[in-house]
Formats: sequence, structure tokens, C-alpha cells
Amino acid sequence: MKKVSLLLFSLSVGSLFAQETDSIQKKDYGKIFGGFESNAQWYLNDKERGIAHPEDPIRSNNYLLVNYQIGKFTAGVQVESYEPNALLNYNPGFKGTDIATYYASYKTNKFEATAGYFYEQFGSGLLLRAWEDRALGINTALRGGRILFRPSDNVRLTALYGRQRSGFDVAHGDVYGFDSDFNVSSLFGFEMSDLSIGASYVGRYEKIDMPNPPVDELTNAFAGRFNFIHDSFYISGEYNYKQEDVLLNALNTLNYDFVKPGNAVLLNFGYSKEGLGIDATLRRMENMGFLSERTPTSAGDGISTSLNFNDKVLNYTPALTKQHHSNLANIYVYQAQSRVSFVDPTIMMAGETGGQIDIFYDFAKETALGGKYGTKLAVNLSSWYNLPGSYRFNPAQYDDNFFGVGQKYFSDYNIEVKKQLSESWHTAFSYIKQYYNKEWLQGGEEVNTNILIAEATYNFTPSKSIRVEGEHMWADADFKNWAGGTVELNLNDKYSFYVWDIMNYGNDDENRRIHYYNVGGAYRIGATRVALNYGRQRGGLVCVGGVCRFVPESTGLSLQLSTAF
Repeated sequence: MKKVSLLLFSLSVGSLFAQETDSIQKKDYGKIFGGFESNAQWYLNDKERGIAHPEDPIRSNNYLLVNYQIGKFTAGVQVESYEPNALLNYNPGFKGTDIATYYASYKTNKFEATAGYFYEQFGSGLLLRAWEDRALGINTALRGGRILFRPSDNVRLTALYGRQRSGFDVAHGDVYGFDSDFNVSSLFGFEMSDLSIGASYVGRYEKIDMPNPPVDELTNAFAGRFNFIHDSFYISGEYNYKQEDVLLNALNTLNYDFVKPGNAVLLNFGYSKEGLGIDATLRRMENMGFLSERTPTSAGDGISTSLNFNDKVLNYTPALTKQHHSNLANIYVYQAQSRVSFVDPTIMMAGETGGQIDIFYDFAKETALGGKYGTKLAVNLSSWYNLPGSYRFNPAQYDDNFFGVGQKYFSDYNIEVKKQLSESWHTAFSYIKQYYNKEWLQGGEEVNTNILIAEATYNFTPSKSIRVEGEHMWADADFKNWAGGTVELNLNDKYSFYVWDIMNYGNDDENRRIHYYNVGGAYRIGATRVALNYGRQRGGLVCVGGVCRFVPESTGLSLQLSTAF
């Protein structure tokens, strides 16, 4: 009986102590989170292609981001290291090791204030987008301050000031911005529809070192937009206007006798229901190059400028074309033509006009075309042109038409069919027809291509699979015909391997009929990924999301490491 009483007493004391401990609130010390990424390459000699490794053949780009959050307060810093130099053809401003960005912010449900470096986008980004893409070597963060105010769920207001990041420094131009978003569905009594409107302002101030300049030192830009959704239908539109400014000549220096305003119109609409999707985007841009400094700075090689590295670019003008995963379909890629460019009396451009349409259709299961597992069909059509009108080379001037099309730049018409044959077999077939006006876009010959792609994936288990792809390009000019193939093996959630090769077997120069081979693998565990590969880089444009950078031909070994904490 004494043992039972003693046990009951011990339990009651323990219970009282536990209740007292639970009543003591644990102190919040906040949390630390961030990530680390490293991209390193060892550039090697390649006698077959006549490539000698550069000075400092082992190079790496490294990024360490550390954030601290406690309550409504967050602060962070990003340290970047490019040692002993950045990877080839990155912005020369990325050199050495230094603090790249830092910020501190305070956020509530209705209010947010940020000081330091920050990222932002107004609307579609045609006036302003400050963003980062490490694969492209882009970081256009603004250093200054930003305030967001949400007085209600239907209203968001943003005001900012800053200078745009360039390497480890900032541009000289001051950037001012204001953006507003209003959801007006309740105002109009919409119950089955959604309507929102918005307006933006961006000002770029840069002193002009000359008496009585032909334009204002403060360049103002305005935009208005709307977005409407009803049932399965949606439509959005945006108009942007940039005050007249001095234009650049072919040598990327200012021509004070060539002054023009700029504008852009963007329209997107579509329809979506089960088994069917249609999406169309139209865009017209005239003189919409918008830089935080009017004159691009030299890269130091006597050829390139900051424009070659997407440096000091305020706005976001991606190419509105299909983003292919095929190696051969990415040989001739389109870059949006947003600025005025007078190359010579035969090639004069003021922007672009065109669009693309996507159509997706699923053939139902147990039908003639759907079969047992169904069939997916995707069609994409895109075409882009110069603005029509009259052009004069000397003195430089143009007068364009709002409607119609001028010289054709590019087109891409493609169809993809995905078909599951069994529980384990998945197949896909694509046909792509491209036109690339290299004479106007890069200098060279006009190219017409036809590309066929076939791929098959076999799933051994839910986490173990092999994918095989074959592709061929017929081209009537430039490098002529190509052929390629890929094999990917995923052993489980951790290990994956690949090998691929493309060969320019149709090149008129027999010495340029080269294999561009690559072999590599990756290991993943939790939030950490390590990848190693060896092979040849084909020189040309590398694009992410419609934005591109030029990479030189190279051969070497690369190592990528990324983790989050």
C-alpha cells in the first residue's frame, strides 16, 4: 500500500511539474536558413577543335546565401566568389570574392518594408524586373528601399527607389518605381468572374553631361494592365510607354540626333477545360530597350559590352517561343528584339511584332486515338517579325506602322505526341520546323530546319527508369545537318547518369564534322545535389526561360554542388 501511495505521489508531483514546465513559454531565438551553390569547371585543351585552355583553366562561381528570421523581421546576406575567375563569358564585373547583396525587411499582413538589395517585378516585367538567374549570370537586384502596402485583400501598392546591381557594384542611374494592383470583382458584383487592374510607373534618372540635352535626364515610363477570368476563359492585356530617349548606334554609343519614345503591347488569352487547352500570346515592342545607364559599358575585350551579359537591363523581354528540351532544337534559338538596331543600310530594326499559340488536347482513354492509356497532343506555333514602316540609315530615322509585319525574324512550328504504351513504357514523338533569319539576328545565312525527335522511357520501378532519345535535324544552310542521341538512367531517388552526343555530320567543312559528347551523373540526398560531367560545349546561345547568353566553345570537366539549409 505504501508503494502504491508513493507511486501516486510521484506521478502527481511529476504531473504538476510538467504542467508548470509547459506553462513556461520557450524563448524564440529565430531561425537561420539559406543555401550554397558552386559551379566549377576545368577547361581542357581540345586539339580536334583547335581549343587551348584559357589562363586559369580551373574556374568556379560560388554563392552562399544566409537569412535570419525572427518574428516579423528578416535579414540576409549573399556572398559570391569567382575564383580565380568566373566561368567563361560571364560578366567581367563578377571577379574575386565579396559581399554581393544584403537586405533587412519587416513584414506584417498589411505592410512590408525592405532596405538593401531586393528583387521586384511590375506586371509582366516590360518596364521593370529585378531578378537573379545564376545559370545566365544575371543578377539585376536593386539596392535601395521598397515599401509594400496592402490596405485590403483587393489592393496592393508598391513604391521603391534603388540603383541596379552591376557586378559587385551598382549602376549610376537612379531608379524610381510605383506599382498598384486592384481586384475589382466585388466592385462590379462579379460572382462567377474575376477582374483585376493595375498601373505602374518607372523613372530612370541619369545625368547627361552636355549643355541643353535633347531629352530629359529623367526618363519616365508608364504601364496599365488588366486580367479577366470567367469560367474556362481568360484574357489579360498590358500597354507600356517609355518617354523619348537618345538611341544607341551600331557601336553602342549614343546618337543625340536619334531620339525616339518606346512602347509595348502584350495580349494573352486562352481557354481551358478538361482535355483541351488553348493559349495565345501576342506582343508588339518598339524601342523598349530600357537600361539603368544609357550607354553600355565596355567588357574590356574590345568587342563585348554590358549588353552581352544582360547587365544593367531594367526590363524583362523574354522570347515568346516554345522552350525546347531537345539539343538540336536549341541550336537556332530566338532572342527578343526589343531595341532599335541599325546595322547597315540593309538591316534596320525598331523592335518586333508577333506571337505564339499553344494547343493541348488529350484523346480520351478507350477511344480510337486514345487507346488504353490515352494520348496527349501539343501544338505550338510562333512567328516574329520586324516592325513595318519606312527606315533611313543616314541620318538614322524611322517611321513605323502599328499594324502589319516587316522582315521575318523567326518562326517555329512544332507538334508533339505523347503516348503511354503500357504501365512501364512511355513514348513521345516531335516534329519541329524552324526558320531562323541569321542574316538579321546574328549575321550569316537564312536557315530552314526540319527536326524529328523520338524518345522512350521504361520504368523498372517507380524510382528506377531509363530514357532513350534520338533526334535529327535537316538544315539547308549554315552548319547543315545534325544527328544526336541521349541515354538517361535513374537508379533511384539518389543516383542518375546520362550520356549524350550530337554530331554536325553535314557540315560542308569536313574538319568541322565534330562530335559534341557529354557524360555525367548526379547524386541527391535531401536538399543536397552533386553533379559531375565531362564533355564538349557547343558554342552559341544558352537560354533559360527565353533569355539567353552566349557561351564560347569549350571542353572540360564540370562539378556542380547545391544545398539548402
